[in-house]
Amino acid sequence: MTDPAVGRAAEEESVMSPGAHGRNGGGGPLDGAVVAVAGAAGPAGRATLRRLAEAGATVVGCDADAERLAEAVAAAREARGGAPVTGDTVDLLDPHAARAWAGRIEKDHGRVDGLVHLVGGWRGSRSFADTDLDDWTVLHDLLLRTVQHTSLAFDEPLRRSDRGRYVLVSAAGASQPTAGNAAYAAAKAGAEAWTLAMADGFRKAGQADDPAGPPAAAAIILVVKALVNAAMREAKPNAKFAGFTDVDDLAGNIADVWDRPAQELNGTRLWLTPQP
Repeated sequence: MTDPAVGRAAEEESVMSPGAHGRNGGGGPLDGAVVAVAGAAGPAGRATLRRLAEAGATVVGCDADAERLAEAVAAAREARGGAPVTGDTVDLLDPHAARAWAGRIEKDHGRVDGLVHLVGGWRGSRSFADTDLDDWTVLHDLLLRTVQHTSLAFDEPLRRSDRGRYVLVSAAGASQPTAGNAAYAAAKAGAEAWTLAMADGFRKAGQADDPAGPPAAAAIILVVKALVNAAMREAKPNAKFAGFTDVDDLAGNIADVWDRPAQELNGTRLWLTPQP
């Protein structure tokens, strides 16, 4: 997947600390920012809505499940004392709907400073030979097609921001696929490649007027082994979940990408679990 033409997109960074979770608003880098969260109704989405709102951002979540999205938005507002968190039911498999969502956010709020992509899903098999290509069809849409649609929809709005960030959450399996996860790993790897191409576009846009200039925005990949949340720990109190990233730690690391300059982050993989 490494392409020398991508420049910084070929770089990887070491494991980020799960404890350094930015600021609580009040002049921080997210204070006054407008951030969209795709896939906001799941456990990671809920944690991210809360964390971004805590940091001072106006947050607009989207999900295909209107009922779960409404619950997630209400929970984030309540947890953060009436924070500016809203939700839109959007079918991200429809490119026109994705573009309309991005345009609506920029029109309503005057800017878009981030898109956090948390649309997920998993299907696997007992062995490589048992792989069902129907799983690939589903995962291609969930894990790759939605990335294509959101990145294309938010590319220009993020370039217009002075702190634009596109954040993809990926999996370690994309770099080290296993026999029973061929479809999942391939879809994740495709999503990473697409995001790194977006990063190269940001780099070139930043250098259009100044060859030594920084990127106009940053596209970043956060890599986890798997995610864990409180409900999972409660259901399996004796499980160790070794190498898993708690959704609250993920949310903190997502917020932290606004703490660092775009040129340091653009086109990088930030590992939240030890690299294989």
